[in-house]
Amino acid sequence: MGIYKQLTQEQRYHIQALLKTGHNQTEIAQEIGVHKSTISREIKRNIQPNNLYRAKTANMWARKRRFHSKKAVKMTPELIQIIEAKLKEDWSPEQISGWLALNTSYRISHSQI
Repeated sequence: MGIYKQLTQEQRYHIQALLKTGHNQTEIAQEIGVHKSTISREIKRNIQPNNLYRAKTANMWARKRRFHSKKAVKMTPELIQIIEAKLKEDWSPEQISGWLALNTSYRISHSQI
């Protein structure tokens, strides 16, 4: 499995230009150097109501989605200490996860605990 990288603004402008000149998704993917499903998802997510793909708008929407996406929780020493203390008190991972969500800024799943 390759390393995932998000499309750049330049790649989005390239997609827009190639779509305007009538290239299909497979040709665009080969030209940009990404998988054809990446192009398919990009167009599907960012097509405007008038069925046009605009790179500037697509980039703005992508940045907005990225900003509002859930961030990974880092297992800080403080968080580990809290979890270990609750486990010593015989709390279940589900209880710890719920307690953390209600009483701290940490959001962590019971499976990660």
